[in-house]
Amino acid sequence: MAVWIQAQQLQGDALHQMQALYGQHFPIEVRHYLSQWIESQAWDSIDLDNPQENIKATQLLEGLVQELQKKAEHQVGEDGFLLKIKLGHYATQLQVGEGCRPRSSSMEWNRVMSAVGFFQNTYDRCPMELVRCIRHILYNEQRLVREANNGTSPAGSLADTMSQKHLQINQTFEELRLVTQDTENELKKLQQTQEYFIIQYQESLRIQAQFAQLAQLNPQERLSRETALQQKQVTLEAWLQREAQTLQQYRVELAEKHQKTLQLLRKQQTIILDDELIQWKRRQQLAGNGGPPEGSLDVLQSWCEKLAEIIWQNRQQIRRAEHLCQQLPIPGPVEEMLAEVNATITDIISALVTRTRLAVAQFAQLAQLNPQERLSRETALQQKQVTLEAWLQREAQTLQQYRVELAEKHQKTLQLLRKQQTIILDDELIQWKRRQQLAGNGGPPEGSLDVLQSWCEKLAEIIWQNRQQIRRAEHLCQQLPIPGPVEEMLAEVNATITDIISALVTSTFIIEKQPPQVLKTQTKFAATVRLLVGGKLNVHMNPPQVKATIISEQQAKSLLKNENTRNDYSGEILNNCCVMEYHQATGTLSAHFRNMSLKRIKRSDRRGAESVTEEKFTILFESQFSVGGNELVFQVKTLSLPVVVIVHGSQDNNATATVLWDNAFAEPNISGRVPFAVPDKVLWPQLCEALNMKFKAEVQSNRGLTKENLVFLAQKLFNSSSSHLEDYNGMSVSWSQFNRENLPGRNYTFWQWFDGVMEVLKKHLKPHWNDGAILGFVNKQQAHDLLINKPDGTFLLRFSDSEIGGITIAWKFDSQERMFWNLMPFTTRDFSIRSLADRLGDLSYLIYVFPDRPKDEVYSKYYTPVPCEPATAKAVDGYVKPQIKQVVPEFVSASADSAGGSATYMDQAPSPAVCPQAHYNIYPQNPDPVLDNDGDFDLDDTMDVARRVEELLGRPMDSQWIPHAQS
Repeated sequence: MAVWIQAQQLQGDALHQMQALYGQHFPIEVRHYLSQWIESQAWDSIDLDNPQENIKATQLLEGLVQELQKKAEHQVGEDGFLLKIKLGHYATQLQVGEGCRPRSSSMEWNRVMSAVGFFQNTYDRCPMELVRCIRHILYNEQRLVREANNGTSPAGSLADTMSQKHLQINQTFEELRLVTQDTENELKKLQQTQEYFIIQYQESLRIQAQFAQLAQLNPQERLSRETALQQKQVTLEAWLQREAQTLQQYRVELAEKHQKTLQLLRKQQTIILDDELIQWKRRQQLAGNGGPPEGSLDVLQSWCEKLAEIIWQNRQQIRRAEHLCQQLPIPGPVEEMLAEVNATITDIISALVTRTRLAVAQFAQLAQLNPQERLSRETALQQKQVTLEAWLQREAQTLQQYRVELAEKHQKTLQLLRKQQTIILDDELIQWKRRQQLAGNGGPPEGSLDVLQSWCEKLAEIIWQNRQQIRRAEHLCQQLPIPGPVEEMLAEVNATITDIISALVTSTFIIEKQPPQVLKTQTKFAATVRLLVGGKLNVHMNPPQVKATIISEQQAKSLLKNENTRNDYSGEILNNCCVMEYHQATGTLSAHFRNMSLKRIKRSDRRGAESVTEEKFTILFESQFSVGGNELVFQVKTLSLPVVVIVHGSQDNNATATVLWDNAFAEPNISGRVPFAVPDKVLWPQLCEALNMKFKAEVQSNRGLTKENLVFLAQKLFNSSSSHLEDYNGMSVSWSQFNRENLPGRNYTFWQWFDGVMEVLKKHLKPHWNDGAILGFVNKQQAHDLLINKPDGTFLLRFSDSEIGGITIAWKFDSQERMFWNLMPFTTRDFSIRSLADRLGDLSYLIYVFPDRPKDEVYSKYYTPVPCEPATAKAVDGYVKPQIKQVVPEFVSASADSAGGSATYMDQAPSPAVCPQAHYNIYPQNPDPVLDNDGDFDLDDTMDVARRVEELLGRPMDSQWIPHAQS
């Protein structure tokens, strides 16, 4: 027979107990009309403590809603109409409980919301509570029916009274569970509020630090920044004061809730220990006189276990609350209240442990019995003790086995963690750093760090979770020592995981934005340092300060060998300290150095022919911080890419060569590189790749160096006549060949010539290079060979062999004097006066761009527009406006003789005035090359400048050039 049918036949107190099971949390009408469906479901198959079972609970809840809706739809008649409305209302309540909005008007919705009350709060997003409720109802209905069927004997009345008491105990446990969950939620809310408060407090400290930096600004900027900072500080301090009061109020309310919970706990413990347990002992004593058996301890044990679990949960909550108060002390009564509740709960748990030691108490009571009874009871207890000790021995072995298996699992986890960390740090992060280094040579950007940071944060989170698990396992072993290998295994995995997290933290302290690799003294520069795991390890709760210093190559080597180099620097950097800032939107923790400046540099002794532009330094960034509440303290350091320090602009060219060679040919594994080792020789194809990358970046062009261009460069560098690129693939280029020794027959190095080409292209000829109008990398003889079969007036542009940064025009015009003409090279100075396109437009006898493109078709879009003025325009203020035009007198006379005396070029309209530039050399000189920026005499730098001037003065004039002039 169905339970509900039998429950309807209950009488008297049993009926009242049954009715008390229902209410607003679960209406009795739902039980009545869905009795068959409810009793057919497997409510007991759901594990209420397993979150994964939530899906099953949700399915049961949805099924219950559907059954109610179907039941409501099938009601007819007057009574059926009222019942239909009521059942539909309950179905709506259940839908609200599972977070679904009913399909009704807003007025109906408001009525439903006001009606559900407690029901909504109980089942909102938690269908498990509905399962718990129905299980409780069914259990008690079955108990009441069973007790009613056993009759109404005195024993039955006693059992009924006991059941009522047991029901009260269970209800109290449910209440304790709910209030414990409530305090847990309040504790989380307190923790979140406090964490946000700490972030804002650190922001206040950062503002105070910014006040200290204002002294370095000029008065006007300082006044503007100071006003804004003061306003921000006042607003923030007012907010902090309000939030501190709110935070203190949260703490007091939480402590008061714990006090009320402990009162309820003490009351429940008194009922279980002083009533139920004492009664069981009395029944045990009467059983010695032949009374009924004392009964099983299972129910008592389940109560004691529930009590212990709730007590322990509250004790952990109280300790967490104390930790939060220690983390952020605020004067008030909370510390005293927490100390009181901590002492109270310690007493409660002590009482629970001592009062439940039944075996000891039973042996102590034997002395009070007569000899015969004592012997009988003693024999039984000894047997029980032997059984228990055997069980304890087996369980100790099982426990030790569990510990060993857990330690072995942690060992396997750490192996997998180390492998994953190796992939992320030694592969992905090193590749990112290599891309960053090549980007300094014009390679593609290194890319965002966001993916790497997400990987590192996941790694940090899993490492920290495992570390906490290992520490808890160690604590359990200390709590109950069992001889065996576990302690040694746990100590080993603890040391291993500490090494892993140390490697992760130190390796993820990186330079996101490198300082300039050619660094000029007394010039502002910037850099950005980032900690990829800072947000996940809560380092931002107490933001560390980062310090930047400059050290030499030798000092960097000593630093990596862990030799003592404290306070051993090679220069002085202004504004070299910065506090790391946490950006909540991106989750990044970084320090932005925006206004650093190298005040002075201390150079070391150089070797042999090494110049100051070959000496490498590095910027050292270092910081210190702790994680896990000062549990682990890290000192982190990272080195920038090599930098070359210059004091004059004329040194930039050679310094760039040093940086290019280092970036291109350094050990790819930057972390394993010895500072700043670089090969003295590389293969020609390797240098070709580096030159092409640099060329495209500097000229800002997709038109790189072709195979023919590279052959020309190889011929120039190796002084060879071979025109096959394959002939050079096995040849090596030394650093001396690249930028220390002059090219054969020249007074400049290969790099100086190549850099001059990039400079003139970048500043004046970039569009023409992109258009393919400049052939560029051909020598004079090759130019003549290309033009020999072309019609007169065909010309090409090539880079000068004798003039750094020069470009010349070679053209064919067959005259009595010569067939090929070569114009004296134009330089940056010439193009700053009149552009290449305008100069070519002036020379009308240049007709075709090699091989056969009409000149105007290629260059007309770059001609400077000339305003039309009447021929009779008068002078203004007595001044006559000049005209600038390119002429080649020697060619004009030669071509005139060949053509019977007629001129072969057309007059050009006047071009607009050109603003003169302050410097005409592409390597601008320092105003005083003998003194550095501090007014100190620097022999090394002055000798570099002197050698440069000597090179410029000693260059021969090519006698084959045709001079050009401005008219």
